[in-house]
Amino acid sequence: MPSEINAVAEQINSIILGKSQQIRLAIACLLARGHLLIEDVPGVGKTTLAHAIATSLGLKFQRIQFTSDLLPADILGVSVYNRDSGSFEFHPGPVFTNVVLADEVNRATPRAQSALLEAMEENQVTTEGETRQLPRPFFVIATQNPSHQIGTFPLPESQLDRFLMRIELGYPDTQAERALLNGIDRRELLDNLQPRLEPEGLAQLQREVQQVHASPALLDYLQALVNHTRQAPYFEHGLSPRAALAMLHGARAWAYMDDRKHVEPEDLQTVLPAVIAHRLSPSGELGGASRSDLVARLLQQVAIP
Repeated sequence: MPSEINAVAEQINSIILGKSQQIRLAIACLLARGHLLIEDVPGVGKTTLAHAIATSLGLKFQRIQFTSDLLPADILGVSVYNRDSGSFEFHPGPVFTNVVLADEVNRATPRAQSALLEAMEENQVTTEGETRQLPRPFFVIATQNPSHQIGTFPLPESQLDRFLMRIELGYPDTQAERALLNGIDRRELLDNLQPRLEPEGLAQLQREVQQVHASPALLDYLQALVNHTRQAPYFEHGLSPRAALAMLHGARAWAYMDDRKHVEPEDLQTVLPAVIAHRLSPSGELGGASRSDLVARLLQQVAIP
């Protein structure tokens, strides 16, 4: 792993204990210039992870608490009349930063959720007829409670598709939880974090990730996976070209973090659950199959060329 990324990962691992694989996936997602969705029950460290990532990467950070009464203007900003100048002045919302934490994003109404769509796809927002560019780099890290919990509004497929990866933290193991109980309060540790990377350094790493080579045989395998989801009867919908690109970008980032200049099939298989599970739904043929079951079936039935 490159030294800069290793320093970032080590620092985050000191805050979120026993979740090195999920932390590595989160870093790979941002290196691939993607947005990250963290879905899990309350209290397992979703918000803490987002804060630790932003601070460790030296990025400006804003947190938006999504609630049922949140309005798009609360996210994007609003124009306010200035008596002295006799004109309206735009006051940017919290989306104008490097890392936006959309906390409990599925507790807001679809109208408020959709305010993030243009920002996530185009790195810009259009308000009151004017388009404004967002800072670069720009990431959305959204946390989501399980959809069966009270007061949640399911994210539509169009918004889920904007997230390059979705990860789950899960409960810590016994050893990690004991270290958490015996250790310093996580909020105090967050306050003492120092950046391990500068925005310019992150941009350079992202450019290097894009140069990681993907062979024709690797692309054949990727396309075979995508085509299988479009043809197999147990998927409600096949994967889109955007999903195929997300798979490639994620695999390149994973290979780069292993200090390799080429992508191997194992890189693709490693990132696949985080990249496509939230994009797949079972058809009636499989009944109540979980998304992880669909990914496992896909990997089992599509051979490496």
